[in-house]
Amino acid sequence: MAQVLVLNQDYQAISLCAPERAIVLVLMKKAELVSDVTSQKMRSVKQEFKFPSVIRLHQFVYLPFKKVALTRENVFKRDGHECVYCGSTKNLTLDHLVPRAQGGRTIWNNLVTACYSCNSEKGDMSLEQSGFDLKTKPYRPSFIMFLSQFAGQVNDDWKPYLLMV
Repeated sequence: MAQVLVLNQDYQAISLCAPERAIVLVLMKKAELVSDVTSQKMRSVKQEFKFPSVIRLHQFVYLPFKKVALTRENVFKRDGHECVYCGSTKNLTLDHLVPRAQGGRTIWNNLVTACYSCNSEKGDMSLEQSGFDLKTKPYRPSFIMFLSQFAGQVNDDWKPYLLMV
């Protein structure tokens, strides 16, 4: 499914939207087309439009600091849909590095993706007690990092706006 990068008036990436929504914003003069996909076109009954890739809003939209929601699926995305202990991609679940029974909290830095087998073997032990090693250390992804790494395919013309140059 194609997506369009939406930039604030100051060229800061703020979201993704469907190409149809981007065309509507441009036609309503709420946004301008910054970049298009030259190999594709969008058509209505009477008109043909450039296929948008990046649009910029005409009015600045104040957004408080955007955070990536802590959800099961977002933790799986951050960890590449594989167990951080053994690398398995089957029967995935969440594991608390410091178990809740030992006062561990449900926060980005304490949650990892684990397969059912490793999670069961680790049980209510901390990482040190279990002797398990992490393939990657858990972290809280920034919104821009999440947009660029986990939104699926990142178009080349998005990279300057996602700090990936």
